[in-house]
Amino acid sequence: MSLTARQLNRATLGRQLLLDRAPLAVVDAIRRVVALQAQEAASPYLAIWNRIARFDPVDLDAAFADRSVVKASLMRITLHAVSAEDYLPFHEAMVSILRASRLGDGRFTGSGLSTADADALIPDLLEFAAEPRSKAEIEARLGSQLRMRLGSRLGAPNPWAWWALRTFARLHHAPTGGPWSFGSRPSFVAADARPPVPAPGEAVRHLVRRYLDGFGPASIRDIGQFTLIRVPVIRQAIAESGDDVVALEGPSGSELYDVPGGLLPPEDALAQPRLMPMWDSVLLAYADRSRLLPPEFRRLVIRQNGDVLPTLLVDGFVAGVWRPVDRGIEATAFHPLTADVWRGLAAEAARLVEFLADRDPSVYRRYGHWWSRLPEAEVRLLPG
Repeated sequence: MSLTARQLNRATLGRQLLLDRAPLAVVDAIRRVVALQAQEAASPYLAIWNRIARFDPVDLDAAFADRSVVKASLMRITLHAVSAEDYLPFHEAMVSILRASRLGDGRFTGSGLSTADADALIPDLLEFAAEPRSKAEIEARLGSQLRMRLGSRLGAPNPWAWWALRTFARLHHAPTGGPWSFGSRPSFVAADARPPVPAPGEAVRHLVRRYLDGFGPASIRDIGQFTLIRVPVIRQAIAESGDDVVALEGPSGSELYDVPGGLLPPEDALAQPRLMPMWDSVLLAYADRSRLLPPEFRRLVIRQNGDVLPTLLVDGFVAGVWRPVDRGIEATAFHPLTADVWRGLAAEAARLVEFLADRDPSVYRRYGHWWSRLPEAEVRLLPG
């Protein structure tokens, strides 16, 4: 029997804690959902608010502070919040891609520095960043190290060593305060070096299995979309995973993979409305984004420069976008919604306004220019 498209939608919602808010602690929830996109500091907080019951943002502040949850450059060469338990295998699985994205870039190759120059800086950098360091402190330290190493070869100050290292070295973003733990001036701290680093093959297998835990059933192309790992490497990881990964049949006979016993809610499982954050992982975790994002709305939600707008989820599918305004939440629906759905969205909006009140009532305000480019649609103010 083939899984239907709606079963896949419900599987994602169930595993991502979007059918019902779960009574979980923050760290347990983040491990359940695998990774939260974190390039915008508020987004992990709004993602968890959508997923767990009675979420207190102080709990995520504390998890970032004690580093049981860490923020780092990982999948798709962007910032994610992940459990500390997952960080090292995820980083080891991704490090070749992270390195290539910077060391192979023309800005680095044209800087006068070599790959060996960058690698030679890492031991001192990680020792220096044993405690949180600002960008300015790290750049000064790297400049000193480069002058000692290269002397007259260096020439003018070179910013490209830090530009590369901050992406692929084992570094976390260190909390700097502000409403969402991380401000506009980042600091960095070296990752805990005590846990053993898995071999590259095992690290990739770990990442593939964890992806399937949180986003399966899924295709090899879906795994590649989430990670940027090449298809042959993913195929090898699946083949070497043995009984830890099972094959399933998707819509139209497509080949899918999953963990044994992975959650598969019924097609008619109720999905309450949700107000999702920018860049929520469920919209970026699949090559076939129609699992949650109807194709006709993709260009409205995922903008040409890569911005992913905060969305309305209705019956488990994107139905519009939202933004905060002075008196509540402005919701823009891309298709007609029933009165019951609007009531559900209004209830979520009231909770969201209350949640934001003590942190940042105008969250995402700098992305407001996109709303002037949306087509004509039904727009409602959902008061707080």
